[in-house]
Amino acid sequence: MASDLSGERLATLKQRLGQRYEELRTEVRRELLEADSEGFLDLAGRVHDPGDESVADLLVDVGLAVVDRHVEAIRETEAALLRLRTGTYGTCVDCGTRIGYERLLTEPTAARCVTCQEVHERAFAQPGRSTL
Repeated sequence: MASDLSGERLATLKQRLGQRYEELRTEVRRELLEADSEGFLDLAGRVHDPGDESVADLLVDVGLAVVDRHVEAIRETEAALLRLRTGTYGTCVDCGTRIGYERLLTEPTAARCVTCQEVHERAFAQPGRSTL
């Protein structure tokens, strides 16, 4: 584990991770309930207008994309919590160096040091998709 992660700092990071995990779960539940209650597809089906159907499809797709993004963030948070339990939290998964406390405070789910993250983003960048 990174040497600059004292017990107090680890406790702070663990609290932030747990809090973020619960916020994400709540947000996913809310998004799913909201999408279920809005019934865009039902509305578009009753109107039988191609424009309305397109808007309904778009709104459903946007809602699902938001949920997908939240689910991915939940997975990253769970992975960070697992690293905390196994004693590897704060160590770069690629090069094994320390991840600075400031980086972890800003991005508690960070699995890579800044240098390795930059290399990873360049290697796996996809056109039209944010790499941050």
